[in-house]
Amino acid sequence: HKVIIVGLDNAGKTTILYQFLMNEVVHTSPTIGSNVEEIVVKNTHFLMWDIGGQESLRSSWNTYYSNTEFIILVVDSIDRERLAITKEELYRMLAHEDLRKAAVLIFANKQDMKGCMTAAEISKYLTLSSIKDHPWHIQSCCALTGEGLCQGLEWMTSRIGVR
Repeated sequence: HKVIIVGLDNAGKTTILYQFLMNEVVHTSPTIGSNVEEIVVKNTHFLMWDIGGQESLRSSWNTYYSNTEFIILVVDSIDRERLAITKEELYRMLAHEDLRKAAVLIFANKQDMKGCMTAAEISKYLTLSSIKDHPWHIQSCCALTGEGLCQGLEWMTSRIGVR
């Protein structure tokens, strides 16, 4: 099952990918291009593409969309200033023909940080309730501790075969 992990730079995408893979924190540097890893959850194989989120790379995200079943959008829950950009990118993706059948998992990352927005606040700001043509789920998490990540994967595995 093909998964793309997207979000703005410094949201925690690569940290989440390697937390899934090795259950440990890996020191990362900004992703140029993508990282690809296979994650197996209860005999379900996910091919996860972690795509760089710098502004200069976002225009190439659509080259990864073909055959994608799941979008994992990672949101930095501290970064209020750039939430509008995240929202723009989310709706641009959802409008793309290649993603019309994709389910969306939003990770509200960095929940361990003081003053972070809750998943409910992020959901409201991104107007997730208006998304009717894609199954979606928002999950609070902390990439550094791994908290919340398993719940996100469980939601994804529960969606397989559901259309």
